[in-house]
Amino acid sequence: MSTPHGDPDDLARAPWIPGPRQAADDHADLEAAPGADTVLRGFEAAGGPGPAPEPAEPEPAEPEVPVLTHGVLKSLLGAWALSACSSGETKAVEDHLTSCAPCADEALRLRDAVALLHEDRDLDLDPLLRSRVLENCLGRRPARIPVPEWVTPYDAETARLDALLRDIGESEWHAPVRLKWYEEDRVVRRKATVAGVIGHLLAVDGLVSAALGLTDPLGTGVPELSPAERTEAFWAGLDRPPNRSLRDPWREQSHTLIRTVSFAGRGVADLTVTYKDFALPLRDSLLERAFECWVHADDIANAVAYPYAPPSGAHLHGMIDLAARLLPAALATRRRAGLASPARHLVAAGTPGRSLHLEVEGAGGGHWYIPLDSPAAVGSAERSVAQVAMDGVEFCQLVAGHISPEEAAAGQDGDREAIRDVLSAAASLSRL
Repeated sequence: MSTPHGDPDDLARAPWIPGPRQAADDHADLEAAPGADTVLRGFEAAGGPGPAPEPAEPEPAEPEVPVLTHGVLKSLLGAWALSACSSGETKAVEDHLTSCAPCADEALRLRDAVALLHEDRDLDLDPLLRSRVLENCLGRRPARIPVPEWVTPYDAETARLDALLRDIGESEWHAPVRLKWYEEDRVVRRKATVAGVIGHLLAVDGLVSAALGLTDPLGTGVPELSPAERTEAFWAGLDRPPNRSLRDPWREQSHTLIRTVSFAGRGVADLTVTYKDFALPLRDSLLERAFECWVHADDIANAVAYPYAPPSGAHLHGMIDLAARLLPAALATRRRAGLASPARHLVAAGTPGRSLHLEVEGAGGGHWYIPLDSPAAVGSAERSVAQVAMDGVEFCQLVAGHISPEEAAAGQDGDREAIRDVLSAAASLSRL
């Protein structure tokens, strides 16, 4: 649009502003630029109301562009990206970028790097990234020393917990953790800290170490103790409250267990590990230790607000299968203590008897038939008198004692007494 009195640039002309933003030493030029009141006076002179405009102020001079060598211009790229150059240096750098491709590429990289420094941008990585990378590596890259398939759940769960521990800060090692399990048909609770939980895992894993002839963290000559007793003895033997210094011995112990078993050969899988009140073959013992490692890692994650996923489907299936295989003996133990209904039939070892159909859904799920009248009997679909359907993670929470049989959101059908007995036996597998 034209005006009656000359070119519109005569009314107001903005000073030259170097990219990417106004340089730090150009404020004096801005003060000399025509302001809004000058524009208004020009508008009034063009026919609008008001007095005639005053004489226009002189336009600011173009910045003096210094003559600089290629090396100097290249050294100024970082300052240019941060808008820390003078107006003359900025013009010299930008003129140079139009004719020097390598410097232009470097300038773009520096500009992108500066964008990452914006204070509103979240630089935290996805908290699940490490878990996904670790899971991918475990699935794709074979170990230099092949780890037996039955050891991989323990290997994976200790590695996942160690990744969590690496991510937390010093103060979070003292965050309160509420341990919970099911004992004699009641929920038992114990207060601990993140470091205390690692001490618990270290002490109980010592049972496996001792069975393999390795160093027991409780020392030599230790009497036979249950896992809970070993934990209390370990905590009591510390000269100060548990802290992050326990991470290294716990991780070194888990690595030593895995290396020892990997070198030992097939026969070691049947080695007996005694837990005072019961015993398991080493194959099942390491699976049980993997299960407890996951459960307590989840306890820690909840205490420090850290996202933590369940084990992989194959490993979760193995943990559920172990619990299902332990259920008949747990049911018989409760029956002897008067905590479960008596057996209804005498069943010879190896023959079918009454059973409960346990259907576990989701990742790691499957179908199991739990013998009801004798741990030596064989569960079968033909003699099934009840059915329970549960999610896999929820079933593991029941086995860990984190939820009670009454809280388990299970689909139930058939003999109510048998269902109650089996769910209670599953919760009784839990312990500190």
